[in-house]
Amino acid sequence: MKKDIHPKDYRLVVFKDMSNEYTFLTRSTAQTKETIVWEDGKEYPLIKLEISHTSHPFYTGKMKFVDTAGRVDKFRNRYKQHLEKKEESKQTEA
Repeated sequence: MKKDIHPKDYRLVVFKDMSNEYTFLTRSTAQTKETIVWEDGKEYPLIKLEISHTSHPFYTGKMKFVDTAGRVDKFRNRYKQHLEKKEESKQTEA
């Protein structure tokens, strides 16, 4: 095995599941600019998660509906002007 390939700068970090507000404290090397005050009154770096063991369907046994159509609509609205310009340029070329 290779020596000295693992990081040595582990520190306590709070992870927060944004879908159900579940938080837990553990050691990590993940970098973040956000912080949170933990139950012990100390401030720790905060890593936000979209899903954890408390919200994942495999562990909960419940299916979670993901709004994929909403994501597509958000994307189209965000890049609507760009797509319109692209279509206009195709029409003028033809």
